[in-house]
Amino acid sequence: MNYAELAFTESIKNLQERLGSRLSYARMQNMSYVDGLTDHETAFIEQMDSFYMASFGENEYPYIQHRGGPKGFIKVIDEATIGIVDFAGNRQYISAGNIAVNPKVSLIMVSYPLRARLKIYAEAELIDVDDDKGLYDLLKPLDYKFKAERMMVFNIKAYDWNCPQHISPKYSVEEMQEILAPQQHYIAKLEREIKSLKEKIQGA
Repeated sequence: MNYAELAFTESIKNLQERLGSRLSYARMQNMSYVDGLTDHETAFIEQMDSFYMASFGENEYPYIQHRGGPKGFIKVIDEATIGIVDFAGNRQYISAGNIAVNPKVSLIMVSYPLRARLKIYAEAELIDVDDDKGLYDLLKPLDYKFKAERMMVFNIKAYDWNCPQHISPKYSVEEMQEILAPQQHYIAKLEREIKSLKEKIQGA
């Protein structure tokens, strides 16, 4: 897997040459081969609760879609394959229709708290739930209400990490509750101690 080799077309390399960045990116391209997902990427992917997917339609325009679910809904099947259950949504089926014609997609997963983003080139495959019950059992989220329309499997062709520049940290309500929990416990402890002191003073 070499993201730069796949991403840097001749026109892109010509632009890099003209703007002075080609030498460093050529060095990166020669050294950036990765043999599948590592434990680092696997752990990152499995804690995500959303990602963005670009597909390419017959109208010759790319289509960007946000896909979300419970944390961990993206499953790592093996070092070169990830998958999701495709939940019922607005029933436009733009991504599914695009993939049926052109399976090539681009994914980006962003962790705002970690200020990290993983970008992936993949070929997507649409699989009916009834056609592979074993795969469905692997991909389905637990303790989450949803209606499954199909499964999407992404055969990864290349991936790379982006720099954290311009990623502003953002936190979900659940994440903020975890962050503030020690402070809230400490405040509750102080309130109990103050109440106890007041009761002793009043008793005296």
